[in-house]
Amino acid sequence: MRTHRAAAFAGAALLLTAATAGTAARSAAAEPTPPPPPEPSISDSAVATALTRLDATVADVMRRTGIPGVAVAVVHHDKVLYLKGFGVRRTGEPARVDPDTVFQLASVSKPLSSTVVAGALPDPAAWDKPLGSALPGFALKDPWVTSHVTPADLFSHRTGLPDHAGDLLEDLGYDQAYILGHLREEPLTPFRASYAYTNFGLTAAAEAVARDRGTTWQKLSADTLFKPAGMTRTSTEFSAFATASDRAYGHVKTGTAKNGAATWSPRFVRDADAQAPAGGASSTARDMARWLRLQLGDGVLDGKRIIPADGLNRTRLPEIVSQAQTFRGVPQFYGLGWNVSYDEAGRLRLGHSGGFELGANTNVTLLPLEQLGIVVLTNAAPVGQADAIALDFFDTAEHGKPTADWLALTGALYAQELNEGHRSATDYAHPPAGARPARAASTYTGTYGNAFYGPLTVTADAKGALTLSLGPKPLRFPLTHYDGDTFSFVTTGENAVGRTGVIFSDGKVRIEYLDAEHLGTFTRQ
Repeated sequence: MRTHRAAAFAGAALLLTAATAGTAARSAAAEPTPPPPPEPSISDSAVATALTRLDATVADVMRRTGIPGVAVAVVHHDKVLYLKGFGVRRTGEPARVDPDTVFQLASVSKPLSSTVVAGALPDPAAWDKPLGSALPGFALKDPWVTSHVTPADLFSHRTGLPDHAGDLLEDLGYDQAYILGHLREEPLTPFRASYAYTNFGLTAAAEAVARDRGTTWQKLSADTLFKPAGMTRTSTEFSAFATASDRAYGHVKTGTAKNGAATWSPRFVRDADAQAPAGGASSTARDMARWLRLQLGDGVLDGKRIIPADGLNRTRLPEIVSQAQTFRGVPQFYGLGWNVSYDEAGRLRLGHSGGFELGANTNVTLLPLEQLGIVVLTNAAPVGQADAIALDFFDTAEHGKPTADWLALTGALYAQELNEGHRSATDYAHPPAGARPARAASTYTGTYGNAFYGPLTVTADAKGALTLSLGPKPLRFPLTHYDGDTFSFVTTGENAVGRTGVIFSDGKVRIEYLDAEHLGTFTRQ
């Protein structure tokens, strides 16, 4: 799923400038005594109050959104205090969600993967060792950046790659090797000075770590984390999810019910193997509760050291500013697979959300100092549901009751991100008055080449109707005439944006939604 954090960088610059100015003004004065470290402040009774409310919170979110299924786990002081499933695995069928129902994690795969890497690297300093030749075929546009980029750079999204680089290649059906081998075509912003969320950047780092150890990412994950932690139904392979007898099917919105909630249908299947470390894991609430215990236990589970504490702690350090100011009024950073922030009391807060527009929304949130964590898994496209449940729980634990309508807030944020995607400003479904006719079909037919997206073919049927074919196993898109040499088609896949423009000119064709980074022009061959 695409995420957009516009204006975060400008705000971060202002925040850092103010901090620098304040430091300079104080330089002549005596250094103040540092404040004492924060102490735990959420009591057992406060957690109990939040747990008592949790059933009703989930029910309210399901009623208001219409989502079919949810699973939730809560851990406090190494105990699983809450482990429940709600609703159904698939609409129209009776099978219920339970703690052992397998869900796709989407981007909650990222902190799971950084846990694996923390266990695989012998020294936390290895996060800062350049990839070198560990991943054959991988390179970035700048050779100097290629020779210096590290797993930490890639896991924290600070390489300079554009937002969601490579995701559109995945939508077209390209495999991991092709996508990682073509990131070199993407333009770069300043290295280690700019943040942009990139699934395939993180994937490159994880794959490089696995190959450097002579194994696959799937086996490294299983041997380093899943098997030692007893996470018996967790996998980084789509096939494991697809063949699970107790799996939650992904759902998308199809309409509106009488009560105003959405109606949902399992129309699509999301195979995320190409970006397995970033978004391809699947798990259950029970397994994720074990991972929460491991995280809150600093790598120890059931008295056994599974992940080195110093390696785990490295993943929790801020690596770059991701948002200058969140809705909480504080900055947010990105660590290694984690969103990292600090609240007003100075307590570390770790979290991550996951979303597939084709049918998943997940959230994990931890307050390590409080030894408190929650994971929320759902089988519906993001409308804020997983985040709202987690936020309501922590808000109640800290304040005795929720201080905001979290579903309204998170739902609005997800809707804003969706609307700020690469949707066209042109309404291609409605040609302008006086639209110019298209030329003869032969003007447009033929094969066009592109170094990033590969070959594109335009064909015409006996009646002159045009079809555009694109991808390794070509996806076929019927073209609809708009005006003159401009046509359109309906996009598909995880990053679909509705109708997009197809503009023919001087032996070239430009596809609008593929052209955000000026890579979407194809030349006739």
